[in-house]
Amino acid sequence: MEIGYMWMRRVRFGVNPLSLAMAYSSSATTLPCFPPHPLFSFTCFKPPHLISLPSSYGSCSISISTPSCCSSASSLLSLPENHDFPDGERGQTYTHLPKGSKVLLKGLNYAEFQEWVQSHGFRPGQALMLWKRLYGDNIWAHDIDELKGLNKDFKKMLSEHAELRALSLKDILTASDGTRKILFALDDGSVIETVVIPCDRGRTTVCVSSQVGCAMNCQFCYTGRMGLRRHLTAAEIVEQAVYARRLLSGDVGSITNVVFMGMGEPFHNIENVIKAADIMVDEQGLHFSPRKVTVSTSGLVPQLKRFLHESKCALAVSLNATTDEVRNWIMPINRKYKLSFLLETLREELRFKNNYKVLFEYVMLAGINDSIEDAKRLIDLVKGIPCKINLISFNPHCGSQFRPSSDEKMIEFRNILAEGGCIVFMRFSRGDDQMAACGQLGKPGSSQAPLLRVPEQFRVALNLGV
Repeated sequence: MEIGYMWMRRVRFGVNPLSLAMAYSSSATTLPCFPPHPLFSFTCFKPPHLISLPSSYGSCSISISTPSCCSSASSLLSLPENHDFPDGERGQTYTHLPKGSKVLLKGLNYAEFQEWVQSHGFRPGQALMLWKRLYGDNIWAHDIDELKGLNKDFKKMLSEHAELRALSLKDILTASDGTRKILFALDDGSVIETVVIPCDRGRTTVCVSSQVGCAMNCQFCYTGRMGLRRHLTAAEIVEQAVYARRLLSGDVGSITNVVFMGMGEPFHNIENVIKAADIMVDEQGLHFSPRKVTVSTSGLVPQLKRFLHESKCALAVSLNATTDEVRNWIMPINRKYKLSFLLETLREELRFKNNYKVLFEYVMLAGINDSIEDAKRLIDLVKGIPCKINLISFNPHCGSQFRPSSDEKMIEFRNILAEGGCIVFMRFSRGDDQMAACGQLGKPGSSQAPLLRVPEQFRVALNLGV
């Protein structure tokens, strides 16, 4: 059996073309709207302040604003000359690695892992023993010296041909409510953030990142200000959960749940996310229940369908609006995949999945999406879709134009949904004093994704005037 591609620790990663944003002149006050995500292409640069967009994109515009507390947007976000991104179509299997490379073991699922061990002349039983030392038996090994009980020759082979660690611990920040934010350094100098959220009901959740930055440019999300730097490998995703158990199980108890709700859009990195989730639920390894591994998306419909067909894990969809007009603004992905298309796809796909409910996430933004009319529309939108709804308190961050809905408003909204027959929960901020709450992860830097023009009817709600 030919093994699919495998990520290598020291490969050089390029930046997705989405990181290429816009140039602007000092005299321009508005620009063509260009949300940095993978679903739009452009032809060429005209004068530095204009970019040609597909005609189907519409004629909206944006205003570049520079909050005093944040760095200004760069005049040009450039694409590196080398964007050499490994993928399976180029035949990069473990048997065709560049000379001198080492296999990063946490980037392999168990079938690949076992075949790699056998290709070096060792028995499948040795593969299982090693797998359990990486993911189970309360060892979570990071180096060869921690592989107790393995054959001496086997350990020698591993030291020559394999890498056990994908991340380097940079820092751990502890919030007043016990939430931990773990900062990891990658080999290319990037930093990602992982959050561990304890719960007094015996459930502890690790929130993992899937990308460095994010291309979706959701207007309420701090990570979205970064644009996309690169995808994370399967190994870099998996090791966030491994590290969380290794570092914090003694302090917070057993880590029982995983949510792919950290930095990045998971379905934009679908190959590595599906593989990482598969490794996490392996019964011989980390052994998370598939029902307790939840992958969230802003609404990439083709990848969503693929996930529902290929993965047993849970799905969350970040909805956040009840009209296309609002969602087009706060979540530009909606301009490609409209609400009706997204919801009809879910309605159709979930017909074939027994006892499966999608989780709709709804970030409550004061004066934007929290009206009684919004609540009533939301009831109609989700009819026929087996679902639960999470109402999430918006977490402010540097440069944000939005304000969180009041607790009273959230309760009123929840009650309307409940009376309409919805299963609904309220989720309040955790870890916000360490910028560890939902929508607060990352560090945008000097080159930031553009803020989109605020529709006229919401300018007063955001104290922008008319």
